[in-house]
Amino acid sequence: MQNKTQTFTVGIIGMGLIGGSMARAYTAAGHRVYIHDLSPEVCLQAMACGAADGELDAYLGLGGHLDCLFIALYPEATVKTLTDLAPRLDSGTLVIDTCGVKRTVCAACHAIAAEHGFTFLGGHPMAGSHFSGFAAGRATLFRDASMILVPPEGMDSASAEAAIARAEQLLAPLDFGSITVCTAEHHDAMIAYTSQLAHVVSNAYVKSPTAQAHKGYSAGSYKDLTRVAYLNAPMWTELFLDNRDNLIRELDGIIAALGQYRDAMANADADLLCTLLEEGKRCKESAK
Repeated sequence: MQNKTQTFTVGIIGMGLIGGSMARAYTAAGHRVYIHDLSPEVCLQAMACGAADGELDAYLGLGGHLDCLFIALYPEATVKTLTDLAPRLDSGTLVIDTCGVKRTVCAACHAIAAEHGFTFLGGHPMAGSHFSGFAAGRATLFRDASMILVPPEGMDSASAEAAIARAEQLLAPLDFGSITVCTAEHHDAMIAYTSQLAHVVSNAYVKSPTAQAHKGYSAGSYKDLTRVAYLNAPMWTELFLDNRDNLIRELDGIIAALGQYRDAMANADADLLCTLLEEGKRCKESAK
């Protein structure tokens, strides 16, 4: 349970959907938020609507302390940003990123944090929308969602437990439903299936010419399968390529499985087709 008498000072870099939603949630809970974005207009919009108290650079320039700093950028930009900002952070600041891949980000950022004497935890909030940008954000985006945290490899258990406990305290205003702690390798292997493969399949599915004539013939199944086809292409390109070994393995698996269904239909093999469908149903039931 969050201590209502404690006020955090939070920095957020990147005012897109994730960063903007974080800013809204923290300010709504009465905490101080200082922000940075490549677009000055977005920063002004965030401050004008009460989602931020000021600009991060000016706050740090006055010697301000941050309890937590979130970097809500693409992977490559996250590493570069932390490299540039690290000398200005003190040992009491916990830094958490929000990238959808963890191996490349954590390898670099854990080393940067160790060099400069603060703690970095890899982070991935399992919440989002097919819309992007600050305007799409909302304070309740993370409510009941899972937050994945990746502590540094080799950190002793006591230090890792303390870092996770501190993160849970600082993340409390976002109302996550659970915290999942894992390695960067396990994260990327799981996310290749639960998120990245779904985006690839959805994006490829709508390329059928039939999609242009779906109105009047589509219902929930079409909407569910096509929702994430509407994506941020530059961001997902970087995520897919950073995790391509895991994603290619998942793609090979689904391509092989689809081939089995196709062959059964091409051969009018009702028994095999029914068996494949029953297998899929059982897999769904066991994966609830």
